[in-house]
Amino acid sequence: MNTPALAPGARMRTEITAQPAVFDAVLRRRADLAGVAAAIERHRPRFALLAARGSSDHAALYAKYLIEVLLRLPAGLASPSTTTLYGAEPDLSGVLYLTVSQSGSSPDLVEATEAARRCGALTVAVTNSPASPLATSAELSVDIGAGDELAVAATKTYTASLLTLYLLVDAVRGGTGEPAAGIGALAEETLTGAAGAVREAAEHYRFVERIVTTGRGYSSATAAEAALKLAETSYLAARAYSGADLLHGPVAAIDAETGVLAVASAGPGGAAMRDVVAAVRERGADVLAVGSAAAEITDGPRIDVPRTAEEVAPILEVLPLQQLALELALARGGDPDRPRGLTKVTRTR
Repeated sequence: MNTPALAPGARMRTEITAQPAVFDAVLRRRADLAGVAAAIERHRPRFALLAARGSSDHAALYAKYLIEVLLRLPAGLASPSTTTLYGAEPDLSGVLYLTVSQSGSSPDLVEATEAARRCGALTVAVTNSPASPLATSAELSVDIGAGDELAVAATKTYTASLLTLYLLVDAVRGGTGEPAAGIGALAEETLTGAAGAVREAAEHYRFVERIVTTGRGYSSATAAEAALKLAETSYLAARAYSGADLLHGPVAAIDAETGVLAVASAGPGGAAMRDVVAAVRERGADVLAVGSAAAEITDGPRIDVPRTAEEVAPILEVLPLQQLALELALARGGDPDRPRGLTKVTRTR
């Protein structure tokens, strides 16, 4: 008997709607992070390096903000190619080297993590595959526990990575994870409440060819992830900029033919987006604001998100943008479960 073909986008839709339950499961395992957090605290790192690819790179950007703001440690995004292509092996003594990979199978990340460990770093892998090559190559590993992800576009593994990274960093500083309490219910509220506005936005942007996504602070990671999702599911020319960088040159390319997705959640980052939105609207851009501070930065179209502490806002504010990527791909006649030329594992060196 032939298995019935799935409707376009069915896998991505299922995994988007699974996220509230995934968040609840991650929170239940918070105590499992205690040993890794204690090891990091004992190591007393002088700074942190984060290595990742694709969506996980945006999770790493989020972790960079967490580490610098909550732990007050300098942090940077590593370039695995300096090791895999150029053979560089810098002195990493006293460094926390955090590798984020949903699959745990990207050869360059495994090789870079092994090199970092040889060079004296405390290596920690954050992955959805606890038996993967990456998890075994690092000194310590953390399982995000999102379950199997069958859709090509990462959704639940991305947000589970964010929540796991938050809980890990919070544990290192001795926190209780309180700002993330109840985030599963808030995620359900977000997905349900945004559905109508998402459908309207998908219809509105159906024929657009150029979109810019932008955010400040923690929301910079959300803007980057939204651009990637739109590019890989709808084949749009989508580009992400921090709000600050957008005003330093790229704003010249904004016009009435440009869609702008502005991400703003309550806090300093969201407040800093007011001038950004004003500048792009002056140039005629079609602006959609997303986040708990959306109403504060525009009187135009918006998708509201429940208010949380700013450091956990990216876990929620990306949800309607995942929905938008799905619905826009379908509106344009595509199937986000079968994006051309993509696989789940990026095999680079």
